[in-house]
Amino acid sequence: MNNRIKEYRARFNLTQDDLAKKVNVRRETIVFLEKNKYNPSLKLAHDIAAVFDSPIEAVFIFD
Repeated sequence: MNNRIKEYRARFNLTQDDLAKKVNVRRETIVFLEKNKYNPSLKLAHDIAAVFDSPIEAVFIFD
């Protein structure tokens, strides 16, 4: 699975730490997600997409 978290963060002017705080995870989790080294739970994927007011499919690319 790939994602567009970094692109969306830039669009919304959020740091990794800002996003992490909004979805109640550590900044390192966002780092691993952006590097595609971690697959999020459905809840985390939903929470991240909700921060960006976008559908999960727009933020996460399922191969």
